[in-house]
Order: sequence, then structure tokens, then C-alpha cells
Amino acid sequence: MLKRSRDMREEIKIVDIESLMPKKHLLREIDSVIDFNEIYEMTEEYYSEDNGRPCCDPVIVVKIAFLQHLFGIRSLRQTIKEVETNIAYRWFLHFNLDTPIPHFATISYAFATRFPDKLFEEIFSWILEKAVEKRMVDAKAVFIDATHIKANANKKKHRKEQAEFTARVYEQKLRQEINADREAHGKKPLKEKREKGENTKEVTVSTTDPDCGLFHKGEHKVEFAYTTHTACDKNNFVLGAKVTAGNVHDSLVFDAVYDEVNIKFEEIEAVAVDAGYKTPWICKKVIDDGKEIITPYKRPMTKKGFFHSYEFVYDEYYDCVICPNNKVLKYSTTNRDGYKEFKSNPKDCEKCQYRDKCTNSEIHQKIVTKHIWSDYIDLAEDIRHSERGKEIYSLRSQTIERVFADAKEKHAMRYTFIKSLPRVQNWVRLKFAAMNLKKLAMWA
Repeated sequence: MLKRSRDMREEIKIVDIESLMPKKHLLREIDSVIDFNEIYEMTEEYYSEDNGRPCCDPVIVVKIAFLQHLFGIRSLRQTIKEVETNIAYRWFLHFNLDTPIPHFATISYAFATRFPDKLFEEIFSWILEKAVEKRMVDAKAVFIDATHIKANANKKKHRKEQAEFTARVYEQKLRQEINADREAHGKKPLKEKREKGENTKEVTVSTTDPDCGLFHKGEHKVEFAYTTHTACDKNNFVLGAKVTAGNVHDSLVFDAVYDEVNIKFEEIEAVAVDAGYKTPWICKKVIDDGKEIITPYKRPMTKKGFFHSYEFVYDEYYDCVICPNNKVLKYSTTNRDGYKEFKSNPKDCEKCQYRDKCTNSEIHQKIVTKHIWSDYIDLAEDIRHSERGKEIYSLRSQTIERVFADAKEKHAMRYTFIKSLPRVQNWVRLKFAAMNLKKLAMWA
């Protein structure tokens, strides 16, 4: 027990790095399922063979970035330090034990300046196509959700600015249907907003990273963050993602993510979303595409002790609403948000025994709203109650929520050191590409 081992640090042995690499290592699996030489073709136009100093091999650059995201290393600087001492990383890069490692600034410069945004999308699509070729992707049901990434910005350093409301992609179509509904009721079409400041709101902007947004997490915690809106399949392969500022609502980005995935995969039959996406437009868009929209139960947005919205029955034939006391609420107007307003007779409400459970209006008038696309919400409710709807929605915890959990816990996506929206978008694409690559290698 007390025998001391001798110092072997300066002993010379003839050994190759291949024999030192474990046989079942993840990097061996990755190297066997994908040919990284295809990177040369993707990056050929961004390098010149005639001028300048010899460049760093683009395959090495991309592989080092993959090492960072595969193993959840917090930065490129730390990744280079890990490569210097990790035999498996050197093997993956086709380096010897004494091969000089590129400086981290060289790698950082390539991703920040040399490579355009489209290359990151090409790399993500390239990995995803390999999984599709091996029939590992099951896109019949797609799961869409969003999660926040804490930004590299001090929440105490900010300023107030006036910013325009985020434009809705369906604004023009909604306006047309609103005006058609108003004309059918003898109302004039809506005019464009012209008043100064009517299309703007005051927002808090970070002075450190103006592209991120102030995100309220729960009731008390407030921080600057980015939001990644993501779609995945039943097998947890990420199919598409889009990054926005943290103060952009999930439903405003749904179209961009859904359209990207819908173009790639024609076999989609159902789209499962969270309650934040349960809007008339999203339900209409998915159902009109011939697909099922799988949504959860959404609690009625009514005051405690008041009648719920479903207790006011809409009569489609007479285009009116019947209240719980069997009084008629007549059509009044269709507002800019696409909601038809039905108003009660104040004389009926003034003497009503249920008034305290119905309205607090000083003029004793109840206003009930119904969206012009509310029929699609009703169809989504029918799907929610079906056996297929319940089965698909129950998979969210095993699919999109698992993707976010793995990304944050195993691949360091909880916090980003990167600043500016385009760079964070590219950073997220590489991270999801690495996650798809890892799954591809383990399943092959």
C-alpha cells in the first residue's frame, strides 16, 4: 500500500492517436455517419486561393464549432483549451498529439465575419437531410413551441424607446374580411391608422445588446432575453427554428416557423402547439392547409365570479347573442382586431338580477365579442377532445419540451455570450444541427 509509483511523465513511447481513441466514443459514431468533406463545397466561395495568407481549413473550423455545441462547452475560447488536451477531440479533427491548434479568434472571426447567414442554414439542412435519408424523421406530427435564452446584457443598463407594433402577417387578409363583414352589416370600411403614435408603444431597450428584448419570467423575475421558436418531429429531430427578441409573442412568429417546416415536409398531418398559439388565425391557417391543429385547454379570460364566455350563446341565424337571462345582445360593430361586438340594452341590464355576475359597466351595458374566425377555434376544440388529439398532445413532454431541456442542460443553450440577433440565430442553428447530428449518430 505504501509503495510509490514511479514518474512516467517523461517516458517516450511510440503510439498512434487511433489506438488511444475509445472504440465506442460518440465522435467515432459521428465520423462514421457523415462526410465532413462536403463542407469544402459549401464554403468554397468564401475562400480565395490566389491572395492572402494560408487560411484555416474550413472543415476544422466547422468541426471545432460542432465540438462546442455537442459537448455543451460555454465558449470557443474554452473549446480550444479542451481540444489541446482531449485526445478524442484531436482524433475528430484528424490532428496528431503535437499538432498546433488554431487560435480561437480565427474560429470566431470565421463565424462572425467570413461566413454568411445562409451557410448556417445550409449546415443545419445538410444534417437534417442525412437524417431524412436514413428515415429517422417522422414528420406526420409536428410540435411547435418557444423557449427563452438569457441574453448577454445587464438588465440595469437600458433606455426607453418608441417602437412600432410587430406587424401581423395576416393583417391584409384580416382587414379585407373585417371590411366585408362591416359592409354586410351596413357599416363603413375601416380607415387606415393615421394618428401619430397610434402604431407605436414604449419599450425597454438594452444599451448592451439592443436586439434582445425584456422578458418577464413569472411574476417577479425580469431579464433581457432572446426567444427561439422551434419545431420538432416525434423523434425529437429539430425541423426548423427562428430566433426573435424576448418580448415578441409566440403567436406572431408561428407563421415563419410553420411555413419553413411545411415546405420541407409535405407529409405533415397534425401540428401540436401550446396555449399561446391558440389564436383564430393560427387555427385557420393550419386547418385551411388540410391539417389538424392540436391545442390544449385554455382557461376562459373572465373575472372570478362572472359568467364565462360560453354561457353567452351565439345565434348564427339572427346574428345575435343570447345572455344567461335570455336577453338579446344585438350586433354593434366589427373592430380592428376582427371581433364582432354585441351590445345589450342598458334598460334590460339595469333591472337584471344577474347584473353583478355579468358586467361592471357604469351605463349597465354588457358587450360580448366574437371573432370572425372563431369557427376555427371551435374546430380546434373538437380536435382537442378527440382520442387522436389527446394522444398527440400528450407527446409534447417527450418531444419539444425534451428538446428544450436537452438543449439547455446538455448543450449550454440556457445563456448566450453572443450579441446581436443574426449571430444568435446562427448560434442556435449550429446548436440544433449538433443535436440532430448526435441523434443521427446514436441511432445509425
